[in-house]
Parts: sequence; structure tokens; C-alpha cells
Amino acid sequence: MLTTERLNELRHEGDPLADSVIEDLMTTGEIDRVNAVLSEFRGNAQTIPENLPPRVREYLVATDVPPAWLDADRVAGAREFFVDDGAHVASVLSYGAMVECYAQEVPAKVLTATHRLNQPHRRLAETSQFVLNMMAVDPFGDGGAFVPTIQKTRLIHAAVRYMLTHSPGWDTTADGVPVCQRDLLGALLIFSVRVVHGMGRIGVSVTEAEAEDYWHVWRVAGAMLGIREDVLPETFAEADELNAVLLDGGFSPSPEGTELTAQILALYQDFVPGRAFDGVVPAMVRQTIGHEVADMVDVPNSPGWNRVVGGGVRALRALERAEDNNRVARAVLDKAGGVLLKTSARMLTGGRATPLAIPAGLRGCPMG
Repeated sequence: MLTTERLNELRHEGDPLADSVIEDLMTTGEIDRVNAVLSEFRGNAQTIPENLPPRVREYLVATDVPPAWLDADRVAGAREFFVDDGAHVASVLSYGAMVECYAQEVPAKVLTATHRLNQPHRRLAETSQFVLNMMAVDPFGDGGAFVPTIQKTRLIHAAVRYMLTHSPGWDTTADGVPVCQRDLLGALLIFSVRVVHGMGRIGVSVTEAEAEDYWHVWRVAGAMLGIREDVLPETFAEADELNAVLLDGGFSPSPEGTELTAQILALYQDFVPGRAFDGVVPAMVRQTIGHEVADMVDVPNSPGWNRVVGGGVRALRALERAEDNNRVARAVLDKAGGVLLKTSARMLTGGRATPLAIPAGLRGCPMG
């Protein structure tokens, strides 16, 4: 278990490998050229482009292989879990994980500096695409497309670190290094451990094996995103203990978090037909993350809609029991889980793959 002192030290650690690449690109002014080349680099099996600066090619070669401890059976198990429960995972990612990222003061400051507030759909689309690539068949092998996604995301994080630390508005002494090791680890826990907890809050049970598989694939992704392997818990139980130390009680209100939350809620409400059901969106957020955290980011509170969503949770638990005993019900839910994230990503991006580009200014960051 990481001590509080060690976690505080991680606030001042970035990602030396990716940071050195970005420092070179910022110095030489080659970001636009690199982005043009990387825009065509999408598949794990693709040959690394030759027409890149040597430092970028070296980085892509060095980060091309997943860690030796990757367990292919657990990765396959995570995909099976996602195929079975993808609709519920998508709900918790959208209504819970995104908002919990905003309920942390320093990450909310980073996201405000890098996130186009009038385009919250972009970050949701990028996150959806990240998860879809991770949960596809063979995500780390030749048949997948997840490795380039990770490599580009890691460079984007490094670019944000560079630009914020070189801007007069960022106080490294008070706020630490932007997108630091601690915040990357916290985001990983939000998108993995806390998603499992959120599923329980909306009435969906997750087995120990499913939780272990889901954590494993996120742990592999975390290592490839530049999180130090010596701070990555090995098991779901250990990750859950770290979640309690790092995140439980660590959420806090901020103007940036409130504004980001308002923007994402407005986006979700646009998906709900008409205006009569607008209250269901904040009620779903509150059901997923709890009232205490929801209050910190001013999620609207409607007791009536809270009761409606609570009734829906009870119905979902009953439907889940039916799924366990009814092949037709199971087939329907499995199909829904398989298409929900793909549908949302296509709606948000016009049917095209979400481009990941290294920002030349403080404009965008795909993961919290």
C-alpha cells in the first residue's frame, strides 16, 4: 500500500520518456508534421512510420510492447465481461467516471486549461473510443488498434504537462506537476475500480473474476500510459484499497469542476428526447457516484427523479436475475451492451474514428 507521503511525492512526478519527446518537439516546432504522420498510424500491426523525427520513432519502438506480465486470459475475460455488461459499463463511465474526474480540484484545473468547454462531446467521444479500442478483440496484439491509441494519448498528456508548467498561470509548488503520476493513477482507479462500484449502485452485480479481469486490462493500459509499474496494484483488492486511500474523501469542490460538470450534464440532456425527462440525467449521476460527491460539483438534486431512478435500479436487479435464467433476455442485454458505446461514439464523431493529436496549445486532452 502506498503511503500518504509517497502519494504526495507522486504529485511532482511526470513521465520522463514521453516528456523528453515533447520537449524536443516543442523546441524544433515539429508537432504539426508529427501529427500528420501519426494520424495514419492506427493499427498495432502497422509498421512504425519512417518519416518521423528519430526521437519520436525511438519512443514508438520503446512503447510498442505491453508489459511481460500481461495475462492474455484475463484480457479475454475483460472483453467477455464488457460484451455481457457493456451497456452498464458505458452508463457508469458516462454518469460516474467522467463527473468524478471533475470532482478533483487539480485535475479539474488541468481539464479546464486543456478542454474546450463548448465541446464536451469531444472528450466523451475520445474516452468512448479509448474504451472501445481497449475492449476490442486482441487489443494488445496484431489484430487490435489500442497500442497506437495509448502511445498518442501518452504524448498528449506530456504535451499538456509541458505547456502548463511553462505557463505563468500554473503553480507547481501548490498544485504539483500537471497530469502527474498521482493523478494518472487516480484516473485509472476511477475508470476501473470505481466503475465496478458504480455498477453495484445501479443494480448490476460484478463477480470477483470479472472485477479482477477488468482491473487487469486497465492495469496493463496504465503501465503503457506511463504510470510507474511499482505503484500499480497487482490485484483488484489491492487497487480497491488504494482507491480508499487516494480517492475516498479526496474529492473536493472547485469552480472548474462545477463548470465542467454543468457542460457534460447539458450534453447528456441533449441525448434525452424532449424536456420532460431532463431530471433523469442528474438523478442518474447521483445514483452512480453518491450525493456527497454530486453536491461538490452542483449536480441538480430532485428527490422525485431520485426515486424514479431508484425504482429503475430495482427493476434492473430483477432484469439481471431474469438474464441469468432466460437465454432470450440474456441475448437482448448482451446485444445492447455490444452496441451502446459504439453508437455513442459514432453519434459524437459523425461516424469517423476520433482523431488523437498532440496539442500545439492548451486545447484538448482525451483522458482525465
